[in-house]
Amino acid sequence: MTEGSIVAKLIAFSVPLIISSILQLLFNAADVVVVGRFAGDNSLAAVGSTASLIHMLVNLFTGLATGTTVVAANYFGARDKEKLHDTVHTSMVVSLWSGVILTVVGIFGAKRILLLMGSPEEVLPLAQLYLKVYFAGITASMIYNFGSALLRAKGDTQRPLIILLVAGVINVILNLIFVISLKMDVAGVALATVISQCFAAAVVVIILLHEQDDFHLNIAELKINGTILSRIVRIGVPAGVQGILFSFSNVIIQSSVNSFGAIVVAGNSAGSNIEGFVWTSMNGLSQGVMTFAGQNLGAGKTERIRKLPLISQLMVIVEGLVLGNLVVLFSPVLLSLYTQNPDVIAEGVIRIRMVCTLYCLCGMMDCMANLLRGIGHSLLPMVVTIFGACGLRLLWIFTGFRLVEKFHNMKSLLATYPVSWSVTWSVLVICFVIIYHKEFKNKTAGVSE
Repeated sequence: MTEGSIVAKLIAFSVPLIISSILQLLFNAADVVVVGRFAGDNSLAAVGSTASLIHMLVNLFTGLATGTTVVAANYFGARDKEKLHDTVHTSMVVSLWSGVILTVVGIFGAKRILLLMGSPEEVLPLAQLYLKVYFAGITASMIYNFGSALLRAKGDTQRPLIILLVAGVINVILNLIFVISLKMDVAGVALATVISQCFAAAVVVIILLHEQDDFHLNIAELKINGTILSRIVRIGVPAGVQGILFSFSNVIIQSSVNSFGAIVVAGNSAGSNIEGFVWTSMNGLSQGVMTFAGQNLGAGKTERIRKLPLISQLMVIVEGLVLGNLVVLFSPVLLSLYTQNPDVIAEGVIRIRMVCTLYCLCGMMDCMANLLRGIGHSLLPMVVTIFGACGLRLLWIFTGFRLVEKFHNMKSLLATYPVSWSVTWSVLVICFVIIYHKEFKNKTAGVSE
């Protein structure tokens, strides 16, 4: 990514990542569709209502995977073979410990957290069962996340795409067997996910074991390098904390949604699942921005970084407006894939129209945040996001939404999304301009230790 057209490089990197992410969502959607059509609305609500909780618990560790991408991209751009080798092995050890921690927290804390979220009584047992099975196999997901993060650091998004394609097919086939044939309900959906994640983890490890360059993984050399871990933590923890707080605000929102009953929960879950296809498409581009910035920072090519904001913002605006409004246009048809209940569909349409019409704002915000991470500033976007996105949402929920009767409705609740995206994006743009002029203008950037 340090040579050639910026647009072409971003497209070449992002498109396979976008396709793989969409495929992953399609297969996740298959979970929701199968359970909603063949196990009932309560099972649909149980699976859907756990999404924000799962994201909150795993985001710290996926943030560390983000740190892995940035650090490895820096050393790859700088052609520092020794530190790149240490990054690979440190990252894979961290992935194992991440999985173990999440398994313990997820299994033993699931019920208590669901109760704090105010999950409907009829949904609680199913949601708890789903989470226990899901987190029993979360280590495989962590191994895949860190392994694919290393591949992305050198611009390889094709092989993770193929892995996810095959893993997703396995997931869908097992869903049909476990839920329809064996009547395993939400446990079958979770088990299918775990098995497919184990396949993906095994393949990505095999790829790294057979790499012929500095990304080669040697099991005998698995150990943590303190300096490398420090860099990963310095970049990854703020990204992870940001993700946790983002998800925490979504958990609070989910708790507010839960207060409207199982029908609204089911409709909101289905709408959120569809909305995820738009987000993941824009996120693919923002991941490309982060890797691009990381490699060019390592290579000292700050002029290419200067051009990145305008180019990436224009790309994500077009992407978000087109995809978001296509989803709005076809929302009733798309929601009918999840459920035949007209009341659930109506609630899903409300969510999609409120969130997806201006979903490009979310992509713009994410691109700016990942650009700052790519140039080594991970704490700043975390702080800005905490106050600009999470803070505004929570402020509204605990004031106008709860205290003023006419605002106590789903439309008022969901309006917090585009408003918080706009404010956060504006501040992130200002931050990048200040940092670029202070640190990079008329200077040659290097890889900071």
